[in-house]
Amino acid sequence: MTLSVSPTLRRMATQIALVLAMTVLFVLLTGLLDGGPGVLPSRLLDQPRFPLANAWPGLLLAGLLLAMTRRLLLSFGLAYLLQALIYAVNRLKVANLGTPLLPADFRMVGQLRKGGAHLLAGYLPHSPWPYLALLAAVLILVAMWRLEPPLFARRTGGKRLAASGALLLLLGSLLGGWSGWARIYNGHVLWLEPWSAASTRQHAGLVSELTMFRLQYAQNKPKPDRAAAEQLIRQSAGPLRQSLATPNAATLPDIVVVQSESFFDPSIMKGYANADLTPNLRRLARHGTSGALHVPTFGGGTIRTEFEMLTGLSLRYFDDMQFPYLQMGHKQVPSLVHVLDAHGYATVAVHGNDPSFWNRSSAFKALGFQRFVSQADFPRDAPNDGKYMADSAMTDEILRQLKDSGPPQFIFAISIEAHGPYDVPPKDTAARDAIAVPAGIEGKDKLELQNYLYHMQHADQQLGRLAAALARRQRPTLLLFYGDHLPALTNVYRTDGFVDGGGMLAQPGTWLLLDPRGNDQPLHEDTAAWLMPGQLLAAAGIHDSAYFALTDDVGPRLAALTRAPGAALPYEDDAIRRLDRSMASIEQLRMNGKLQPLLAKVLDTPAPANTAHAGGAPGASKTATPAQAPR
Repeated sequence: MTLSVSPTLRRMATQIALVLAMTVLFVLLTGLLDGGPGVLPSRLLDQPRFPLANAWPGLLLAGLLLAMTRRLLLSFGLAYLLQALIYAVNRLKVANLGTPLLPADFRMVGQLRKGGAHLLAGYLPHSPWPYLALLAAVLILVAMWRLEPPLFARRTGGKRLAASGALLLLLGSLLGGWSGWARIYNGHVLWLEPWSAASTRQHAGLVSELTMFRLQYAQNKPKPDRAAAEQLIRQSAGPLRQSLATPNAATLPDIVVVQSESFFDPSIMKGYANADLTPNLRRLARHGTSGALHVPTFGGGTIRTEFEMLTGLSLRYFDDMQFPYLQMGHKQVPSLVHVLDAHGYATVAVHGNDPSFWNRSSAFKALGFQRFVSQADFPRDAPNDGKYMADSAMTDEILRQLKDSGPPQFIFAISIEAHGPYDVPPKDTAARDAIAVPAGIEGKDKLELQNYLYHMQHADQQLGRLAAALARRQRPTLLLFYGDHLPALTNVYRTDGFVDGGGMLAQPGTWLLLDPRGNDQPLHEDTAAWLMPGQLLAAAGIHDSAYFALTDDVGPRLAALTRAPGAALPYEDDAIRRLDRSMASIEQLRMNGKLQPLLAKVLDTPAPANTAHAGGAPGASKTATPAQAPR
């Protein structure tokens, strides 16, 4: 007796076999593309959940495309191409910044149409081969669309529509961070080290890492411990009351802050320990306060350091806020600017780039700036050096903005000349070529290091020029100068290393605070970006901000914990851990506008009428309406 199989069943079995074969192939190729030891094709036998989980989002996309187009090779090929592009971007980020992709990085897509395309494009490969390969892949997919026969008949439209809806729902819930996916994508089922995206990626794969971090940050919103916050305030009540009882300065100084792009003192690198590449910084430090500056980023992410400096909030306590200006919306944020505004300061931000990049236009309004002088507001003949506006043009603009009469002024200037990538020739290539580099650094790495040092020395020169100009003013002026992060010279650091033997993600930058007209004794003090506003207010003679007085009191013990994402934390004893957890609650309450009443209760002082923005300054505050500077 012979069993006969109908053509319909035979065709269905063939279709299922083809889909299963493509699924297995997709999983294997995804493991090869990833390269992580936990998801290689060989692991499909001993730990299949790792490579399967890493390929699952791509498989959902491929299934959705298959249900929509009915073409097997086209659907899986397009899904794999999109996945390969994510891996290519990840490799670019690792090469330039030393850290893998995180979910928050995808917010950068929106910056491409906001002045960021020209900046981000500089990190793309200069070789034509990657683009030719991408073009070839696109042409192959177009050919598949035109030539590949459908796998399913058109009459299956109802079933395909239902399948499309189900797959779209699954994919959308995964991308949207639905908590149910945490049963698969979590640290117990897969490998997750919340403090190290790089380690997670190595074991669980890049796609699983992105999914797990997305789920983690979507579900684990910081929840302040009000009791711990109150206990810390009571422990610091003595210094806080003393600060609040200190009269403010009778004459408030003008304040100029320069955030210098990628600036650091190269003497922390091996081969440059005895070099004097920052003579102005060192000369001025002999009459001011200076030291190591711990920052929350490396090689990029300027707004992370910038946010900490302007708010006094440490991003360590807000894991879900990777790019603060892109995530804080339009709501008012407590800041140094609001405190200065309450004391009658005219507040101006200066930056020679597109104002919409990093969402600075909206962010600066939320932070309280009254004006934002951006690229279009600079003179038309403002010079560039290399790819970006020269630091000399920024110094010119700072001096133009300073007035000799009227209210005290706060000018926050952001340079851009030394921004990477460092493969663009500067204006004076002969001066660039004359810069010596340590032995062993050759070729492209040597050229990039020389380009960076060329621009960094310009920043140091402009620091000297600005300090000299401020010293000649009749009005008192404070000058704060610091670097936002180390430059992304990852190959140079790996070749030569640092004097202290530490890794590049944990290396601090440098800062300097001084009265250019003064002749004070030098003071060495290591600090962190989020502690600088408290130190700046104290130097300006403004003592009525309880929050910033608190950061001055407890912050120095926590400064060294500020590091780039992915950097290993230094040893913490139990006392530091408790202090760190309490400070996290303080800052989370402050961000939510709930700290000021607690401060008032513990310190027995009246709460301000408007506490939403307060840095702690008592009394009602005028609120200026931020606007663009006239062109």
